[in-house]
Amino acid sequence: MSDQQTSIFGLHLWIVLGITAGAVFVLILFLISLWLTTRSKKPVKKQTTPDCITTSLPQHNANTSQEIQRLSTIEKQALLLVTVSNGGGPEVSHLGWGHWYTLRELEVATDGFADENVIGQGGYGIVYRGVVADGTQVAVKNLLNNRGQAEKEFEVEVEAIGRVRHKNLLRLLGYCAEGAHRILVYEYVNNGNLEQWVHGDVGPCSPLTWEIRMKIIIGTAKALTYLHEGLEPKVVHRDIKTSNILLDRLWNPKVSDFGLAKLLGADMSYITTRVMGTLGYVAPEYASTGMVNEKSDVYSFGILFLELISGRYPVDHKRPQEEVYLVDWIKKMVNERCLEKVLDPKMMEKPSSRVLKRALAVALRCVDLNSERRPKIGHVIHMLESQDQFSINEQNISKLKQEQDISNAYTHYSNASY
Repeated sequence: MSDQQTSIFGLHLWIVLGITAGAVFVLILFLISLWLTTRSKKPVKKQTTPDCITTSLPQHNANTSQEIQRLSTIEKQALLLVTVSNGGGPEVSHLGWGHWYTLRELEVATDGFADENVIGQGGYGIVYRGVVADGTQVAVKNLLNNRGQAEKEFEVEVEAIGRVRHKNLLRLLGYCAEGAHRILVYEYVNNGNLEQWVHGDVGPCSPLTWEIRMKIIIGTAKALTYLHEGLEPKVVHRDIKTSNILLDRLWNPKVSDFGLAKLLGADMSYITTRVMGTLGYVAPEYASTGMVNEKSDVYSFGILFLELISGRYPVDHKRPQEEVYLVDWIKKMVNERCLEKVLDPKMMEKPSSRVLKRALAVALRCVDLNSERRPKIGHVIHMLESQDQFSINEQNISKLKQEQDISNAYTHYSNASY
């Protein structure tokens, strides 16, 4: 039968069967080989996105590139971070500093953002005391998402202040951007803020001696000098005030809260149509024209200096009319040669007349209505630390009398946004 010819090319039947069997055998071998090759490959581990940014990243589709363009700077940085993820979320960001915290970590650290852990509250966020996994005490600032200010404050602090290291600047340890949450994690400073010690209930005698007050003032000036002269671009804080000066147990000051800060190039100013800051601390030219530069910080520093000397608020409507504005009142006391009256009555040990005159001379130069006449903050340190005698002479007093009353500058505040 095998010798019979078939209709397939006139071949014998046994030849056709052999070719068919061989083809089937080869096909089976190919399928087995393909199966074994697939089995031998290790499964590719799906790359995961860090927990703190999973809800912020866009889904991949035809419009992905456009979605990425609309992301904030921080979210773009988070997207880049995916390429170096180790599968469980990176501990250190690709920026070279800081810890990426998940929302869950910070909830655990603060007992679910419990009310009893609140240590501060402002217009843009609530600050909680917390303890992270390694036992470190931290201050956790949960930014309130009001009109996008939370995102702005978050970006300014992370991008501008994250790398900054100075003993008189509050250190930013890390951050979390998960969904709509924007949270900043700082070092914990354990002695409250300057406002609490100057205006709080500390009893009849303040623990803030003259020496401690000068230590706080000089430390604050050194922090501002670093921001203004030690960085490029320079950083203008825009919200220097007693509540933003934290203190440790040795009374070392740490400037905090950079949510309103501006980064400026050398010899540059910034003009805004929306004045931000705190009533009483805002420089007159900033309130009236919206122009801000480092001299704006010098003015706020001068107000803080006078506040620390006197123990009075910059603006206090509970006082008699002639004492409402601190600068006006102190100038009046200088004109009348009643310098001892400007000192905080809770300060037991008074400085000498010469030392007080020098301090007042420096502070009043900082709050000069003409921003060009204000000293640079680095020069302020030199004046305070040098042994030269800076006194308020007759020429200074005459100049004070001729100056426009500073209360006129505050007329601009009624229309300003804070």
